[in-house]
Amino acid sequence: MTWYKEYYAGESIAGKKERIKWKILHHAGQIEIYVIAVSSSPGNLLDIIPSWELMQKYYPKSELLIVGVDKGYENAMELAGMIVMDVYQKTGDFKVREYFLEKHREQLRKGHKWKSCS
Repeated sequence: MTWYKEYYAGESIAGKKERIKWKILHHAGQIEIYVIAVSSSPGNLLDIIPSWELMQKYYPKSELLIVGVDKGYENAMELAGMIVMDVYQKTGDFKVREYFLEKHREQLRKGHKWKSCS
């Protein structure tokens, strides 16, 4: 699991986003928290995943690139929409996966390491 360096957070958790990230990385239960990840399916833009699913031992976390986090499913859906619109405003396209993967590669080339957890 890899976190986008400047990941998005909903308004209700903006001041707590680093604490929530820490809890997710350390498998602490958070029932109402959802992560927004670049979709593993080429036909989709983003995946909204309940954080408690990430606690499961066999959940396929290795390929996740998390780009957002929010409290509540409806808030997470709104944040996902905002992320898609932000990418569209920056690129003029809806290629969300390609946008974030390219940003990820740029950061790796610059030597920045993103926090990750296997």
